[in-house]
Amino acid sequence: MENRVRIARVEANLTQQQLAEKVGVTRQTISLIEKGKYNPTLRLCLDICYAVNKTLDEVFWIEKEDE
Repeated sequence: MENRVRIARVEANLTQQQLAEKVGVTRQTISLIEKGKYNPTLRLCLDICYAVNKTLDEVFWIEKEDE
């Protein structure tokens, strides 16, 4: 899953560990989300957005591909 979690996290001056602690997951989970290898729940997506002070669209929006 493509996302901008890493960019938002760096802009918020947080390490993966700090973000993980804020949202109640492991650092490994944050790493997997950033790599697009873990599909977070909507609740976790929202928690991440609140932690980095961004909207859901700013972090997780994916443009629909042309068919």
